[in-house]
Amino acid sequence: MITSLRLRNFKNFANGGVRLGPFTVIVGANASGKSNVRDALRFLHGIGRGYGLADVIGGRYGAGGEVQWQPIRGAADEIVRWGESSFGLGIMVSLPKPPRLTRYAILIGGDERRPGGFRVLSEQFGIGQRSREGRIHQETIIYTSHPPAPDPVRKQDDDTHLLLRMAKTGEQKKLGHRVAVRPDQPALTQIQEHRNVVRAHKQYAEQVRAVLADMRFLDLSPERMRQPAFPGQTVLGDGGENLPTVLKEICESPERREALVEWTRELTPMDVRDLDFPTDPLTGRVQLAFREENGRTISAYSASDGTLRFLAMLAALLGTNPAGFYVFEEIDNGIHPSRLRLLLDLIEKQTAKRQTQVVTTTHSPDLLSMVGDGTFEHTSVICRLPDTDDAVVKRVADLPNAAKLRGSQGLGRLHASGWMEDAILFEAGEAATPDS
Repeated sequence: MITSLRLRNFKNFANGGVRLGPFTVIVGANASGKSNVRDALRFLHGIGRGYGLADVIGGRYGAGGEVQWQPIRGAADEIVRWGESSFGLGIMVSLPKPPRLTRYAILIGGDERRPGGFRVLSEQFGIGQRSREGRIHQETIIYTSHPPAPDPVRKQDDDTHLLLRMAKTGEQKKLGHRVAVRPDQPALTQIQEHRNVVRAHKQYAEQVRAVLADMRFLDLSPERMRQPAFPGQTVLGDGGENLPTVLKEICESPERREALVEWTRELTPMDVRDLDFPTDPLTGRVQLAFREENGRTISAYSASDGTLRFLAMLAALLGTNPAGFYVFEEIDNGIHPSRLRLLLDLIEKQTAKRQTQVVTTTHSPDLLSMVGDGTFEHTSVICRLPDTDDAVVKRVADLPNAAKLRGSQGLGRLHASGWMEDAILFEAGEAATPDS
């Protein structure tokens, strides 16, 4: 599980951190920087997929020109905060077997040899124990590009490579191996190639890479969800493609079928008795339909956008092989306020099993009023500072009297009134005021 994300000079974040839990909610005004957090997670996902920096930032295309990876939003030079020459991303990942807390950080800047290109300037990967506060302690640095002086690796005197100092192992008395990796791709996905890296260190790096690779960024399109799907397509597309066949696979289990129908019945005003999956006789594709108690069958083309979005989230979370990490933007979009409780119940119950994480953005005061205590602890607000492009991110529970005010006024009311942003701006102004 990813427990935290750190951003330095990434887009409009000078230095921001988000604590991530099983279910993380991020709020903030339009253009405050919520989508930039998503972009940072996508960047890390691209690293997990083994892509080089050029592909992660500019997009990846197949031999036939098909898009395999969408580029990071914005122009390449807009990834780095205005006025800076490099940006950094860092994460902490909790590994279950054996229980360890890992820390990964990467700094990326312009490549002087390729105008407009990027290269890794520094990188570090460590592993240790998790403290009660969720921090890492007794850390062993598995590799670093900038070890303490007088280690010669710190000089980085090889223009064509990024040099790494590995942790000492076995009979090594002073320093671990020196390893050279390509600077156009993160070392996290290269050290598997080196014989001088011990198996245990490769395994830790591979576990973190696998966590980053197991992310999904769903941008659900009702029109795509309404389309029939080819039999056997059991992976939900990022736009909701293959919804009929994914739901059909879930319904092969009587228990999961009943749960799916019950969730659907609670969500919609339709008196749903079951889900049907008729096959188009001409194309052989599977369709989605709802069967009501009176025997009437309603096709997916007549279902509301909100119903289909909810079903897609059910398909993602209740499927046979859910991703380890989902990112939804505006998760409440198209869902009636009276049904938001169902959506929250679904996500909080599924993520409590610790098999998947969900990060979402929202503008809904109603949704915030309903979040449980655990979700409240992992709710953050992003505020754009006045007269600047800089954004500040703060855990809501850390704002003054937030827990008490949540109990007396409700988190949704605090959000709707702008109290969260006001509290951040007050703290920022107080910190900038010199002592009298």
